[in-house]
Amino acid sequence: MPCPADRIPDATGMDAFNAACKAAKEQRVVFISVEEQGSSLWTVKADALTAPQHTITATAQDAVREAVALLIRSREIRPDSSAGPVDVVLHDVDSEGRARELAAALHAALYGDLEPLARAVPPTI
Repeated sequence: MPCPADRIPDATGMDAFNAACKAAKEQRVVFISVEEQGSSLWTVKADALTAPQHTITATAQDAVREAVALLIRSREIRPDSSAGPVDVVLHDVDSEGRARELAAALHAALYGDLEPLARAVPPTI
């Protein structure tokens, strides 16, 4: 079940990260979080390894990769951000609100709903 923006866990700090990851594993859902990285910059993280029964479709993977590429090209996130086969990391998002928006859209996409990602990262950015 995709996680709405206001319920995305803040996994800033090792204890918070471990708690969020443990909760995702226990619920067998795709891990998603935001983390403050200092200087008011945020990181979005997603990892499907916490949901062993979940399959990410090729269409969803392609949409996520394209969105990450668009965000990098527009310089909204750092170039070392990534979209791998089971995990995604977006570095240097400029606000908590935007990080939560991207995290929720990314989580929905990983569950097959691509519309929030298309709204959050339109092809014209």
